[in-house]
Amino acid sequence: MLAELVHSTATSVLAERGLDTAVLPEVVTIERPRNPEHGDYATNVALQVAKKVGMAPRELATALAERLAEADGIEAAEVAGPGFLNLRLAADAQGEVIRQVLTAGETYGTGHALDGMSINLEFVSANPTGPIHLGGTRWAAAGDALGRILAAQGAKVTREYYFNDAGAQIDRFVSSLVAAAKGEPAPQDGYAGGYVADIANQVLEVEPNALSLPDSERDEVFRRVGVQLMFEEIKRSLHDFGTDFDVFFHEDSLHISGAVETALDQLKLSDSVYHADGAWWIRSTDFGDDKDRVVIKSDGAPAYIAGDIAYLKDKRERGFDLCLYMLGADHHGYIGRLKAAAAALGDDPDVVEVLIGQMVNLVSEGKPVRMSKRAGTVITMEDLVEAVGVDAARYELTRYSVDSPVDIDLDLLRKHTNENPVFYVQYAHARLASLQRNAADLGLATPGPDEIDYGLLDHPKEGELIRTIGEFGAVIARAAELREPHRIARYLEELASAYHKFYDVARVLPQGDEEADALTYARLALCEAARQVIANGLSLLGVSAPERM
Repeated sequence: MLAELVHSTATSVLAERGLDTAVLPEVVTIERPRNPEHGDYATNVALQVAKKVGMAPRELATALAERLAEADGIEAAEVAGPGFLNLRLAADAQGEVIRQVLTAGETYGTGHALDGMSINLEFVSANPTGPIHLGGTRWAAAGDALGRILAAQGAKVTREYYFNDAGAQIDRFVSSLVAAAKGEPAPQDGYAGGYVADIANQVLEVEPNALSLPDSERDEVFRRVGVQLMFEEIKRSLHDFGTDFDVFFHEDSLHISGAVETALDQLKLSDSVYHADGAWWIRSTDFGDDKDRVVIKSDGAPAYIAGDIAYLKDKRERGFDLCLYMLGADHHGYIGRLKAAAAALGDDPDVVEVLIGQMVNLVSEGKPVRMSKRAGTVITMEDLVEAVGVDAARYELTRYSVDSPVDIDLDLLRKHTNENPVFYVQYAHARLASLQRNAADLGLATPGPDEIDYGLLDHPKEGELIRTIGEFGAVIARAAELREPHRIARYLEELASAYHKFYDVARVLPQGDEEADALTYARLALCEAARQVIANGLSLLGVSAPERM
């Protein structure tokens, strides 16, 4: 609302001087100064456009300040430095934020920037050869949160899991299962860990005579049943972690259906592929890959990337406007390959977007945690959840940018203190929920959002809390635009801090024989708005908002 006011004021000021209003940005930037003494909000719009219309920035800023000072809700407008404009809002104008939160409830903060866009969000996509490891767990948390954030901006999001159930890794998994069923060690290049024996025993429960079959039939049984059992276990782990998918897509379906051959035939007609040394190559270096990649080998067999190309083609044929992939640190080359695939299929490379995640390490008592009880060689999702719980795991894995490596301190996440970020935010919510219960016990029925005198909320800490609440929608929009779920977590910590600071200086409920007055109800409304926004933010991260702790 403030941005619109500044924009309309600047338009009037320029028009009255016969100057070009088209130089104004479509959306005026409004920021909160780092130093509260400089005002509630600031804008650099005068610096942006003054020289383009032949005015000195301070001259334009002064003209804007004089006009804005007369506007409803603006308490003061001051020029600073070379042409910055600092604004102070009247308390009742700031209180409009509270009314909006109380009116919108669970929908507060949502936007429409992605209305009508259909997004395929593929994440985790671990091979069905073992439990989900720590890197996949990070994607499960961050990917699910990103899906919620994109949907909060109006997108239709389909969460998709790609099962790589074709290829050499499945052959090694089957060999490992057969060895375990026989009581033999895993093959040299196979999979070890207690889970392999568990799956092997379950296969024998389903097919008791499997080991007596000829080798090819035996291996087919272990492949069919074992992969399905591992598949179900992975889905169960994800569900228990709060991450559910709309589509589970099997790689082998692309080969069985002939989709790979169809895609390769289409590729041969494109300038984005070429024939050399008996093979077909895709020009992935045009999109940042370190070398062009073979898509059809010299013997005519499809290379591994052929399945990825057919998969992209399938996604586009299902009507997705954007195909968003979240891949591990060892998949950086896929950015160029997938964009090249889009171009080769006659598509816009920008329909493909790839996010690359970095490694996660667990630390306890200052030392790295390396071994899983069950998987033997890696830390699994179950290990992390067993150590700290779902909420702490999800929150901690989403509060860092996914392109940065992260060390997770298990000891910290077990603490019920303000040092623990998820406890700090959840405790703020529980404290606010307790406040509302106490108000109800006192018989205080909060008036409707339109009946509260927000102008009474003129304490600096009240203003800081209101302004922080008001940023929520912009934070969601930015998180969606940049694909950065961690912005929500960091914002929630800032909001919790603003609330705790407010609570330390402002008494909300009457004590003793005191009567509730208009300020009581205004502060209760502010507290309920803060609680609602924390709940909304935690929901975007897939983390619970407890009412008691």
